[in-house]
Amino acid sequence: MLPKSILEHTLVLDIETVSGAASYADLNPSMQKLWDLKAEALQRRLAEEEKMSPADYYPEKAGIYAEFGKIVCITVGVYIKNETGQYKLRLKSFYGDDEKALLQDFSAMLSKYFQRKGQQYICGHNIKEFDMPYICRRLIVQGLPLPAPLQIYGKKPWELHHFLDTMTLWKFGDYKAYTSLKLLCGIFGIPTPKDGIDGSQVGRSYWEDGDLDRIEVYCKKDVFATAQVLLRFMLEDPLALIFESADS
Repeated sequence: MLPKSILEHTLVLDIETVSGAASYADLNPSMQKLWDLKAEALQRRLAEEEKMSPADYYPEKAGIYAEFGKIVCITVGVYIKNETGQYKLRLKSFYGDDEKALLQDFSAMLSKYFQRKGQQYICGHNIKEFDMPYICRRLIVQGLPLPAPLQIYGKKPWELHHFLDTMTLWKFGDYKAYTSLKLLCGIFGIPTPKDGIDGSQVGRSYWEDGDLDRIEVYCKKDVFATAQVLLRFMLEDPLALIFESADS
Protein backbone atom coordinates (compact mmCIF):
# COMPACT_ATOMS: atom_id res chain seq x y z
CA MET A 1 0.00 0.00 0.00
CA LEU A 2 1.32 3.45 -0.89
CA PRO A 3 1.98 5.75 2.08
CA LYS A 4 -0.10 8.90 2.38
CA SER A 5 3.06 10.81 3.21
CA ILE A 6 3.93 11.06 -0.49
CA LEU A 7 0.76 12.94 -1.44
CA GLU A 8 2.04 16.41 -0.60
CA HIS A 9 5.15 15.66 -2.68
CA THR A 10 3.25 14.44 -5.76
CA LEU A 11 2.32 16.29 -8.94
CA VAL A 12 -0.62 14.73 -10.83
CA LEU A 13 -0.45 15.30 -14.59
CA ASP A 14 -2.31 14.75 -17.86
CA ILE A 15 -1.78 16.01 -21.41
CA GLU A 16 -4.03 16.51 -24.40
CA THR A 17 -2.60 16.13 -27.89
CA VAL A 18 -3.82 16.75 -31.43
CA SER A 19 -2.46 16.23 -34.92
CA GLY A 20 0.26 18.68 -35.87
CA ALA A 21 -1.77 20.02 -38.80
CA ALA A 22 -5.49 20.37 -39.39
CA SER A 23 -5.46 17.76 -42.15
CA TYR A 24 -3.22 15.52 -44.22
CA ALA A 25 -3.46 18.05 -47.06
CA ASP A 26 -1.84 20.68 -44.85
CA LEU A 27 1.33 18.61 -44.42
CA ASN A 28 4.32 19.35 -46.62
CA PRO A 29 5.11 16.62 -49.20
CA SER A 30 7.96 15.09 -47.19
CA MET A 31 5.79 14.74 -44.07
CA GLN A 32 2.98 13.29 -46.17
CA LYS A 33 5.32 10.56 -47.38
CA LEU A 34 6.48 9.86 -43.84
CA TRP A 35 2.87 9.66 -42.64
CA ASP A 36 2.05 7.32 -45.54
CA LEU A 37 4.70 4.92 -44.22
CA LYS A 38 3.45 5.25 -40.64
CA ALA A 39 -0.18 4.72 -41.60
CA GLU A 40 0.72 1.64 -43.65
CA ALA A 41 2.69 0.13 -40.76
CA LEU A 42 -0.07 0.81 -38.23
CA GLN A 43 -2.73 -0.79 -40.41
CA ARG A 44 -0.68 -3.72 -41.70
CA ARG A 45 -2.56 -6.35 -39.70
CA LEU A 46 -6.03 -4.98 -40.37
CA ALA A 47 -8.41 -6.59 -42.84
CA GLU A 48 -8.53 -4.76 -46.16
CA GLU A 49 -12.06 -3.51 -45.55
CA GLU A 50 -10.93 -1.95 -42.25
CA LYS A 51 -8.00 -0.01 -43.68
CA MET A 52 -8.18 3.73 -44.26
CA SER A 53 -6.30 5.95 -46.65
CA PRO A 54 -3.40 7.90 -45.08
CA ALA A 55 -5.40 11.10 -45.54
CA ASP A 56 -8.42 9.73 -43.64
CA TYR A 57 -6.23 8.04 -41.03
CA TYR A 58 -4.31 11.23 -40.25
CA PRO A 59 -6.97 13.08 -38.18
CA GLU A 60 -7.83 9.80 -36.43
CA LYS A 61 -4.36 8.81 -35.22
CA ALA A 62 -1.67 11.43 -35.87
CA GLY A 63 -2.15 13.14 -32.52
CA ILE A 64 -1.11 9.97 -30.66
CA TYR A 65 2.42 10.14 -32.08
CA ALA A 66 4.82 12.87 -31.00
CA GLU A 67 6.43 12.91 -34.44
CA PHE A 68 3.15 13.91 -36.08
CA GLY A 69 1.24 15.59 -33.26
CA LYS A 70 1.54 18.38 -30.74
CA ILE A 71 0.52 19.16 -27.17
CA VAL A 72 -2.26 21.70 -26.67
CA CYS A 73 -2.79 21.30 -22.92
CA ILE A 74 -0.88 20.10 -19.86
CA THR A 75 -2.80 20.17 -16.59
CA VAL A 76 -1.14 19.54 -13.24
CA GLY A 77 -2.51 19.16 -9.75
CA VAL A 78 -0.95 19.19 -6.29
CA TYR A 79 -2.41 17.80 -3.08
CA ILE A 80 -2.81 20.29 -0.23
CA LYS A 81 -4.00 19.34 3.24
CA ASN A 82 -6.28 21.83 4.96
CA GLU A 83 -6.60 22.57 8.67
CA THR A 84 -9.11 19.75 9.16
CA GLY A 85 -6.79 17.17 7.54
CA GLN A 86 -8.83 16.95 4.34
CA TYR A 87 -6.98 16.93 1.03
CA LYS A 88 -7.79 19.25 -1.82
CA LEU A 89 -6.24 19.26 -5.26
CA ARG A 90 -5.02 22.57 -6.66
CA LEU A 91 -5.11 22.52 -10.46
CA LYS A 92 -3.29 24.58 -13.05
CA SER A 93 -3.28 24.25 -16.84
CA PHE A 94 -0.73 25.23 -19.45
CA TYR A 95 -2.58 25.43 -22.74
CA GLY A 96 -2.77 27.26 -26.02
CA ASP A 97 -1.96 27.14 -29.72
CA ASP A 98 1.74 27.88 -29.14
CA GLU A 99 3.17 24.53 -28.07
CA LYS A 100 6.65 25.94 -27.45
CA ALA A 101 5.31 28.61 -25.09
CA LEU A 102 3.23 26.17 -23.04
CA LEU A 103 6.15 23.74 -22.81
CA GLN A 104 8.44 26.55 -21.64
CA ASP A 105 5.97 27.53 -18.93
CA PHE A 106 5.49 23.91 -17.85
CA SER A 107 9.25 23.30 -17.73
CA ALA A 108 9.80 26.46 -15.70
CA MET A 109 7.26 25.23 -13.16
CA LEU A 110 8.96 21.82 -12.91
CA SER A 111 12.39 23.38 -12.53
CA LYS A 112 11.15 25.75 -9.81
CA TYR A 113 9.16 23.36 -7.67
CA PHE A 114 10.64 19.90 -8.33
CA GLN A 115 14.22 20.07 -7.10
CA ARG A 116 14.36 17.38 -4.40
CA LYS A 117 15.53 14.31 -6.29
CA GLY A 118 14.10 11.06 -4.93
CA GLN A 119 11.59 12.86 -2.72
CA GLN A 120 9.04 14.08 -5.25
CA TYR A 121 6.77 12.25 -7.65
CA ILE A 122 4.85 12.80 -10.88
CA CYS A 123 1.63 10.78 -11.14
CA GLY A 124 -0.57 10.05 -14.13
CA HIS A 125 -2.42 7.27 -15.91
CA ASN A 126 -0.14 5.53 -18.44
CA ILE A 127 2.38 8.36 -18.11
CA LYS A 128 5.37 6.02 -18.48
CA GLU A 129 4.35 4.96 -21.98
CA PHE A 130 2.54 8.05 -23.21
CA ASP A 131 2.59 11.40 -21.38
CA MET A 132 6.22 11.58 -20.28
CA PRO A 133 7.81 10.28 -23.52
CA TYR A 134 5.51 12.55 -25.52
CA ILE A 135 6.46 15.63 -23.49
CA CYS A 136 10.16 14.82 -23.74
CA ARG A 137 10.00 14.32 -27.51
CA ARG A 138 8.08 17.54 -28.08
CA LEU A 139 10.55 19.46 -25.91
CA ILE A 140 13.36 18.24 -28.14
CA VAL A 141 11.40 19.01 -31.32
CA GLN A 142 10.85 22.55 -30.04
CA GLY A 143 14.55 22.93 -29.21
CA LEU A 144 13.96 23.14 -25.46
CA PRO A 145 16.04 21.56 -22.66
CA LEU A 146 14.61 18.77 -20.55
CA PRO A 147 13.96 19.82 -16.94
CA ALA A 148 15.70 17.63 -14.35
CA PRO A 149 12.73 15.28 -13.61
CA LEU A 150 12.46 14.51 -17.34
CA GLN A 151 16.11 13.76 -17.99
CA ILE A 152 15.41 10.08 -18.49
CA TYR A 153 17.60 9.19 -21.47
CA GLY A 154 18.45 5.49 -21.34
CA LYS A 155 16.85 4.97 -17.93
CA LYS A 156 15.65 1.49 -17.04
CA PRO A 157 12.00 1.12 -15.97
CA TRP A 158 13.01 0.54 -12.36
CA GLU A 159 14.98 3.79 -12.38
CA LEU A 160 11.82 5.80 -13.00
CA HIS A 161 10.55 5.44 -9.45
CA HIS A 162 9.58 9.13 -9.36
CA PHE A 163 6.84 8.37 -11.93
CA LEU A 164 3.73 7.01 -10.22
CA ASP A 165 1.72 5.43 -13.02
CA THR A 166 -1.76 4.43 -11.88
CA MET A 167 -2.06 1.97 -14.76
CA THR A 168 1.21 0.28 -13.76
CA LEU A 169 0.14 0.21 -10.11
CA TRP A 170 -3.06 -1.59 -11.11
CA LYS A 171 -1.15 -4.21 -13.10
CA PHE A 172 0.52 -5.65 -9.98
CA GLY A 173 3.17 -7.21 -12.21
CA ASP A 174 0.80 -8.21 -15.02
CA TYR A 175 2.13 -6.72 -18.27
CA LYS A 176 -0.45 -8.17 -20.64
CA ALA A 177 -3.33 -5.76 -20.34
CA TYR A 178 -4.22 -2.08 -20.69
CA THR A 179 -6.71 -0.74 -18.16
CA SER A 180 -8.28 2.61 -18.93
CA LEU A 181 -8.71 5.42 -16.42
CA LYS A 182 -12.44 5.28 -17.12
CA LEU A 183 -12.56 1.61 -16.08
CA LEU A 184 -10.65 2.26 -12.84
CA CYS A 185 -13.03 5.12 -12.05
CA GLY A 186 -15.94 2.78 -12.68
CA ILE A 187 -14.79 0.02 -10.34
CA PHE A 188 -13.81 2.52 -7.62
CA GLY A 189 -17.10 4.42 -7.86
CA ILE A 190 -15.45 7.64 -9.01
CA PRO A 191 -17.55 9.82 -11.35
CA THR A 192 -16.20 9.47 -14.87
CA PRO A 193 -14.30 12.45 -16.28
CA LYS A 194 -15.50 11.66 -19.81
CA ASP A 195 -18.84 13.44 -19.53
CA GLY A 196 -18.68 16.11 -22.22
CA ILE A 197 -15.89 15.09 -24.58
CA ASP A 198 -13.65 12.07 -25.06
CA GLY A 199 -10.19 11.55 -26.47
CA SER A 200 -11.46 10.94 -29.99
CA GLN A 201 -13.11 14.38 -29.99
CA VAL A 202 -10.14 16.46 -28.81
CA GLY A 203 -8.72 16.92 -32.31
CA ARG A 204 -12.10 17.92 -33.68
CA SER A 205 -12.69 20.36 -30.80
CA TYR A 206 -9.33 21.94 -31.52
CA TRP A 207 -9.11 22.05 -35.31
CA GLU A 208 -12.79 22.42 -36.23
CA ASP A 209 -14.30 24.25 -33.24
CA GLY A 210 -11.26 26.09 -31.89
CA ASP A 211 -12.52 25.22 -28.41
CA LEU A 212 -9.37 25.13 -26.29
CA ASP A 213 -11.32 25.97 -23.16
CA ARG A 214 -13.38 22.80 -23.52
CA ILE A 215 -10.20 20.75 -23.96
CA GLU A 216 -8.67 22.36 -20.86
CA VAL A 217 -11.73 21.48 -18.75
CA TYR A 218 -11.57 17.89 -20.03
CA CYS A 219 -7.89 17.69 -19.11
CA LYS A 220 -8.62 19.01 -15.61
CA LYS A 221 -11.26 16.34 -15.11
CA ASP A 222 -8.78 13.63 -16.05
CA VAL A 223 -6.23 14.96 -13.56
CA PHE A 224 -8.83 15.12 -10.82
CA ALA A 225 -9.97 11.57 -11.57
CA THR A 226 -6.37 10.31 -11.55
CA ALA A 227 -5.77 12.02 -8.20
CA GLN A 228 -8.81 10.22 -6.79
CA VAL A 229 -7.61 6.87 -8.13
CA LEU A 230 -4.23 7.38 -6.43
CA LEU A 231 -6.05 7.98 -3.15
CA ARG A 232 -7.90 4.69 -3.63
CA PHE A 233 -4.56 2.85 -3.82
CA MET A 234 -3.91 4.25 -0.35
CA LEU A 235 -7.28 2.91 0.86
CA GLU A 236 -8.51 6.46 1.29
CA ASP A 237 -11.94 7.77 0.29
CA PRO A 238 -11.38 9.32 -3.15
CA LEU A 239 -14.73 11.14 -3.09
CA ALA A 240 -13.60 13.23 -0.10
CA LEU A 241 -11.10 15.03 -2.34
CA ILE A 242 -12.02 18.56 -3.40
CA PHE A 243 -10.33 20.70 -6.02
CA GLU A 244 -9.63 24.31 -6.80
CA SER A 245 -7.94 26.15 -9.65
CA ALA A 246 -4.66 27.93 -9.06
CA ASP A 247 -4.66 31.65 -9.76
CA SER A 248 -1.13 31.59 -11.16
